[in-house]
Amino acid sequence: MSERLRTRDLAILAAEGPSTPMHNATVEIFKPGESGFDHDRLLELISDRISFVPRYRQRLQEVPGRLANPTWVDDPQFDLGYHVRRSALPAPGSLDQLRELVARIVSRPLDRSRPLWEVYFIEGLTDGRVAILSKSHLVLVDGVHTVDLGQVLLDAGPEPKPLGGDSWEARRRPSRTTLLRDAVRDLAGDPELAVDTARSRAVSAWRAGEELLRGAGRLGNDLVGREPERATAFSGPLSQQRRVVGLATSLEDHRRIRAVHGGTVNDVVLATVAGALRSWLMTRDESLGGVRRIRAVVPVSVIDEELEATSLGSQIVPHLVDLPVGEPSPVVRLHQVSYSFRAHGEAGRGVPADRLVALSGFAPTTFHAIAGRVAFAEQRRGFALMVTNVPGPQSPLYAMGARMGATFPVPPLLPGHALALGVTSYDGHVHYGVTADRDLVPDADVLAQCFAESLDELLDTVSGSRQRVSRGRKGAAAPRGRRGTAQKSAQKSAQKSAQKSAQKKTGKTSKKTGSKPSQKPGPGSTQDPEGRRRR
Repeated sequence: MSERLRTRDLAILAAEGPSTPMHNATVEIFKPGESGFDHDRLLELISDRISFVPRYRQRLQEVPGRLANPTWVDDPQFDLGYHVRRSALPAPGSLDQLRELVARIVSRPLDRSRPLWEVYFIEGLTDGRVAILSKSHLVLVDGVHTVDLGQVLLDAGPEPKPLGGDSWEARRRPSRTTLLRDAVRDLAGDPELAVDTARSRAVSAWRAGEELLRGAGRLGNDLVGREPERATAFSGPLSQQRRVVGLATSLEDHRRIRAVHGGTVNDVVLATVAGALRSWLMTRDESLGGVRRIRAVVPVSVIDEELEATSLGSQIVPHLVDLPVGEPSPVVRLHQVSYSFRAHGEAGRGVPADRLVALSGFAPTTFHAIAGRVAFAEQRRGFALMVTNVPGPQSPLYAMGARMGATFPVPPLLPGHALALGVTSYDGHVHYGVTADRDLVPDADVLAQCFAESLDELLDTVSGSRQRVSRGRKGAAAPRGRRGTAQKSAQKSAQKSAQKSAQKKTGKTSKKTGSKPSQKPGPGSTQDPEGRRRR
């Protein structure tokens, strides 16, 4: 199997650097079964299934003189033990420790001299659980020639199903002469390839010139003492380190909101994202006066015969949506998001979530990888945030008898983007994953809490008995059902202050009439009669 890279692949490679690793990652948490699940069994599983993704045993090979685009060739030194690694947390390891380890691992670019993927088996989690972290480069998983390795590792039942590994042997490494001869033959026989090669050279030259201009601009700023361009909450010069956070929520909660207000679960997810970003910006003392909307690219699945076919049974296209972070009403935010996607659905190309999950060969990990490629290609359209939302199977999946309990996407940061969001629904839950630049977004954990608050806010609109959560303050509240004592103390203090204020206003009148001071807050109070904070 040998295939030349296309222009879009070279653009991804050209954009990659120490501060912009271009790989998609996924964290899956498993509960081992009676037969156990360890690093050796994972090696056995991958060895049995890797033949279904041949490119995972290939590496990139440059053509001398760059006469043609690089090509994929078998790696004669392929070592499965190098790619499937073992790590551990100090038992009993917490999810916070896991996410810190994941952040450090995903911050490192992949070695281009080897096949562009890695898998980590992480032990030491509480309750005997283990985690699998997978990293696959965006040029490796294109959805056309290769799917993500994670797509072939999971089974629908707890009984492992050996598929019989192949007796693979790497083909001989092509010589310099062979590479040149094949390049000339391909260019002469395929005019489209010749055009694609010329385009690739132009893209590489343009990016090199852009980097020189950027460096010259920084040097000029230093010489004249001019301050560099100020970073924003969503953009800025990236560091070489990342932060990773995740949040598991109930799919049934999303469905309840959809049932009352209409739309789709995808609309509810994006409305939750909009509300979370709004709360997060307010905790940062960011003024929302000039920020009414945040433009996001949301890759969506369509059926379009004119587009390049993928192994998913559908095609992935970009959809730009303005997230209404300036809108205080959660219901209005939801309807605005729904309206944005209505035209997409009415065009007849959109694929409903239930049909998407049922498509042959569909897997969330592959969808997230393709979505990252689609978002990368759309950077010139000026969006601030990438959001990939993938509906997954609603029944449990297994690896060597171990049941997967959760799966969190870890999308890459595009150049200059401080944040990226990934969402995967699986087995009755909706898992939100946040990737953030470590320096630009030091409060990524607060953003994760804001997702829980935003979903709570939407649930408040369908159930009047729910306790509302205070928002827009530093030190965001903990997720639903786990509110800290600090927040409770703050709520009690607010209630007492409101009562004292009311007593002072009515004290004189009460003395004259001989009646007791009223305990009900007035119209200007920050508390309503039920003790809930008004917005």
